[in-house]
Amino acid sequence: MKTVLLTGSSGFLGQILSKVLENTFQIYSLGRTNGNNIICDLSQSIPEIELSFDIVIHAAAKAHSTPKSENDIKEFYDVNFTGTVNLCNALSRNLPKSFIYISTVAVYGLEEGELINESDLLNGNTPYSESKLLAENYLLNWAHENNVQLGILRLPLIAGPNPPGNLGAMINGIKRGRYLRIGEAGARKSIVWAEDVAKIIPKLAETGGIYNLTDQYHPSFKELENTIAAALGKKPPIKIPLSLAKKIAFIGDLLGARSPINTGKLKKITSSLTFDDSKARKILGWQPTSVLQKLPYIL
Repeated sequence: MKTVLLTGSSGFLGQILSKVLENTFQIYSLGRTNGNNIICDLSQSIPEIELSFDIVIHAAAKAHSTPKSENDIKEFYDVNFTGTVNLCNALSRNLPKSFIYISTVAVYGLEEGELINESDLLNGNTPYSESKLLAENYLLNWAHENNVQLGILRLPLIAGPNPPGNLGAMINGIKRGRYLRIGEAGARKSIVWAEDVAKIIPKLAETGGIYNLTDQYHPSFKELENTIAAALGKKPPIKIPLSLAKKIAFIGDLLGARSPINTGKLKKITSSLTFDDSKARKILGWQPTSVLQKLPYIL
């Protein structure tokens, strides 16, 4: 049985990767807490890795938060970039055959756009997106120099049981009756089912390359809201006019970081941003499931 070293195994996606792949591979975990096979904070030190692994999956990352201080900003680079460098240094004695990096569509640095593909410009300029892009570039050089098969997955919103980030906030808001629909909620966003990401890993390890992954449908906010509400036995969210939302967002701009909404966040909510995964379909045989069909079964 092939061996896999997985970082970030306690995270949302990492747990799903571990659960799905343990049927095919022998999984070893690396993380900061007890319970991991290798205990190490990659952002602070280079771990001692004595074993040789067939595949390394680097899913550990800092995400889903807005930095409020210089230390917060530094932590993104420490975890996402320095952590990647430290991991590669630790693997120098026993190089894996394949290295898979869980990246993000944020590296494109876009707030709106339709069917962006892997050849588009990479303009990520937030601490999160820039630190992930730095890690991507480092890995491309490292893998080339060491003859390691490198696979990079640029993921959009990830769906699954108890999701973090914006999707989790939407689910909790609708569950508590504290979620408002803005205008017609027609903006479409790319999304992917977490278990599908796990299932494509073996093929990616063999093939390598950089790929966007989506569920190929790109549901609208309205479709997501209605699906979640129906699954929870709730009424669809109350709708407020876009004009009112803009006024609230302007007030949020004045309040600063304390506000849950501002003009920038409103623009993201009301702008479509979708990604093209035809490369993954063609090369990896990517055949994802529909997130809208899956969501009701995990709520």
